[in-house]
Amino acid sequence: MTEIQEHQLFIGGEWLPAENGQTFEKVNPYTGQVIASVAAATPADAARAADAAQAAFPAWAALAPGARRDLFLRAAELLEKDQERVISTIVADLGSPVGWAAFNHHFCVGLLRELAGQTGALVGQIIPSDAPGQTSYAVRQPAGVVLGMAPWNAPLILGLRAIAAPLAYGNTVIFKGSEDSPGVHALIVKLLQEAGFPAGVVNYLSHTRQDAPAVVETLIAHPAVRRINFTGSTPVGRSIAEMAARHLKPAVLELGGKAPFIVLPDADIGAAVAAACFGAFMNQGQICMTTQRLIIHQEVREAFEQGLAKRVAGLTIGDPTNPQTQIGCLIDQRAVQRLHDLMEDAVNKGARVLVGGGMTGPAFQPTVLTGVTPEMRIYHEEAFGPLVPVIEVATVDEAVRVANDTEYGLSSAVFSGDEALAWAVAARLETGMVHINGATVNDEPQVPFGGVKSSGYGRFGGTYGLNEFTELRWISVQRGPHPYPL
Repeated sequence: MTEIQEHQLFIGGEWLPAENGQTFEKVNPYTGQVIASVAAATPADAARAADAAQAAFPAWAALAPGARRDLFLRAAELLEKDQERVISTIVADLGSPVGWAAFNHHFCVGLLRELAGQTGALVGQIIPSDAPGQTSYAVRQPAGVVLGMAPWNAPLILGLRAIAAPLAYGNTVIFKGSEDSPGVHALIVKLLQEAGFPAGVVNYLSHTRQDAPAVVETLIAHPAVRRINFTGSTPVGRSIAEMAARHLKPAVLELGGKAPFIVLPDADIGAAVAAACFGAFMNQGQICMTTQRLIIHQEVREAFEQGLAKRVAGLTIGDPTNPQTQIGCLIDQRAVQRLHDLMEDAVNKGARVLVGGGMTGPAFQPTVLTGVTPEMRIYHEEAFGPLVPVIEVATVDEAVRVANDTEYGLSSAVFSGDEALAWAVAARLETGMVHINGATVNDEPQVPFGGVKSSGYGRFGGTYGLNEFTELRWISVQRGPHPYPL
């Protein structure tokens, strides 16, 4: 029997139960076993967390950049040493393979080190003035309390990303975790606590799915909260954007995607197949950048499909704790049912299952549909699972039109042997990120990460988060007399 963990709230430097003592159970999606009892925050708990973050802000904002840098480097060191626990916690929370968990761990060690170098990024600028004796300065300062909300699918990466840059720039944070990955999200907070981040600088809330709207609205409305960032679904992101707008609070939103993957006639088909398989099925397709539309030129569609079907059929499906497993299970049965419904709709309307289409134990098999047309739901809807359609096109212009025929605009890919042509296509794609001859699933700590259209707005990564999580102020100094007219 798996030992049942207990995860509490973290407010003002203390691990606490919810105000009313309420908890919920977290189940391992692969085994079905209960693995944790999790505190379920109330709006009152949310208000307490915001108050604690506000109280801690002045001292944290005033802390020397070098002192903050040392804390980030210490956290990176602790995370690097804690690889085994981190990986096992991710695998248990998600039912995802060890490989995906290991990537989360590796990426976040680098993320912490990247942001250690960002602690001194709040540089200013002297602006020439037309007023005699006046000097103007553009000054960046921490914004205040930042609310970071992260999903479960890349729990370590997205959880840490939600709060790390705001912390590096001198903000205090409230981290609202996901009910589907409470073990990982609590582990992030424990890591930062162990590294020495002061009390109140990082606060953590978990909650039930039904309590989420009330908790989030309390946090956004709280006067101390000055910035909001959210990664998750587009419908929830719209609600958060509306709440933030009512309170005139800036938000960074990284939402859903329907990433197109274009293969032109002169592409390296082997390379395209490898990138498509990785992009469509890594973490069972549960990534915002997942390849969700294979837009293949008719001259190479047959060769591409043959290569992809062979590669996908060879993927290892099974127990996610086995290091050899490449495909684990989906986060819950609702996700499984959604994929079955999308596949059934497509097949009933004329699509054909090229590979996959069934279940291996609790895992949905990686599945490729061919002959997909706009009348099918899978053409438009985000699957967020290991189900990808092939859409045949006759020209480059048609490929671009199909790629842009979606409300989403996060990631995309173009495969061509002609780099100039690929650049021309990339310039026409309505996405925040385009990868030429590379997979749609691609990220590094120092790059500008984000989307357009219904995939959200704002950017994470590198120095680009500086614009999102700081205030830019104009401060002028008058030296000597000023000839005022009155």
